[in-house]
Amino acid sequence: MQNYRINFSDKSFLISFFGGILLLTISLVTQFFVIDYVNSLSSTPVTDIILSNIRVYDVGGIFVYGSIILTILGVFLGLRRLNFMPFAMKSLALFTLIRAVFVTLTHISPFPTHTIINLPFFLNNEAFSGIFTGNDLFFSGHTGLPFLLALIFWQYRTERTIFMGFSIMFAIVVLLGHIHYSIDVLSAYFITFSIFQICKILFKKEWLLTLRK
Repeated sequence: MQNYRINFSDKSFLISFFGGILLLTISLVTQFFVIDYVNSLSSTPVTDIILSNIRVYDVGGIFVYGSIILTILGVFLGLRRLNFMPFAMKSLALFTLIRAVFVTLTHISPFPTHTIINLPFFLNNEAFSGIFTGNDLFFSGHTGLPFLLALIFWQYRTERTIFMGFSIMFAIVVLLGHIHYSIDVLSAYFITFSIFQICKILFKKEWLLTLRK
């Protein structure tokens, strides 16, 4: 509670915090329209060195509920370490915006055999159904996003281990379910690391807050 009182009485922190919320909201809205655009395109699938040599596995439950658990856990750990929130939100926003650009440039259709994502009733609406079509392939957000969180919380072993575990799990899951191509998964680590380095420069003030004990 003392951490909350200190941070929320700091005008500079408040500007960064609500700026992060605004930027994250803009990125999520942008992602919605980008995916809607991609869903309207017709394209063809390609062969893949891994997917072409393994059968498809039904991993839809892990894919969806794992995403929900990751979201809840990420919010919880962020609120637990409040000084990380401005940088984390702005980094996630930039990650989402950059990925949206990549998605608009790449119009490959999903692999012919792939897991059909069945959403639970509380997500079964137009907004979420559009996001989980699987047409936004390059690069894998499910692999990259938890890796980004692991990089942000790297100084804390527990958080780093949890988020790296999620990243590796999702990398395996999306390949087993033929939800992403191999290049989507492999490139996610390199692109995400680059995004993290860019964020440390663009959001230097917020990054320095994460170094504060």
